[in-house]
Amino acid sequence: MTHINVLDPGASPLDYYGFELRRHREAASLTQRQLGDIVNYTGSLVGQIETARKLPTPEFSERVDAALGTGGLLSRLVDLVMRSQVPAWFQQVAELEGRAAEICTFQTHMIHGLLQTDAYVRAVLGTLDPNDLDDRTAVRLARQRIFEKEEPPVFWTVLSEAALHQEIGGRDTMRGQLAHLLSFENNPRINVQVLPFSVGAHPGLTGSFNLYRFAKDPTILYTERYGSGHPTANPETVKDCSLRYDHLRAAALSLKDSADLIRRVMEECYGQQGHTDDGPVA
Repeated sequence: MTHINVLDPGASPLDYYGFELRRHREAASLTQRQLGDIVNYTGSLVGQIETARKLPTPEFSERVDAALGTGGLLSRLVDLVMRSQVPAWFQQVAELEGRAAEICTFQTHMIHGLLQTDAYVRAVLGTLDPNDLDDRTAVRLARQRIFEKEEPPVFWTVLSEAALHQEIGGRDTMRGQLAHLLSFENNPRINVQVLPFSVGAHPGLTGSFNLYRFAKDPTILYTERYGSGHPTANPETVKDCSLRYDHLRAAALSLKDSADLIRRVMEECYGQQGHTDDGPVA
């Protein structure tokens, strides 16, 4: 409890969140345990969040806002907290995702982070590094809240068929992940096309890339290497990759045929065969 007294609200968004949580809890004359009982969390967790030792979740924030009558303060702050926890080299991309009117992405070997399920995220992030996996998973999933905005971006992904067959996290995880992709089948703002193996050589052989388009600002191209990202607004480079993306979309299966292929792979490669958990992992 001594750490609470020295918490500096200006140190980071996480510290500021903890400071505001404590301030509003004390104004309501509630102990950490009492607040935890009201929102169905432990008092220990409330204390860890107040002292910036644990990341809050959107659900926690919504419950505490309702319990303390904060007018949605913590729910607004949690987005800032999550964005601040993104690795430094990736923070610019998180900011681009939050501002873009349209996101176009080509993925060669795995599902894009904005469409990943909880279990799939854990399998990806937990490879060789299981430390702080709960918090790191929450940070990645928080990026998906851009689809909950009043004006969410239009999202297009061209996904290599290889990503459907790369078994990340096991059969149940993959089945849930592919079912999650199918859940967007009738959503005009989230569009999934599969580039089938039968296409052969294609303009995306050099690797995955993202294009971020804005209402007024120039388009940004983003490519990634291990542990580093490379955004650029160079007109010639952006023009070249935009042309590549147009050709990839033209070569990919239609939205309907893509969904049919995803469904077929899900059943043929990750069907039940004695498994019981076949629901999508959200």
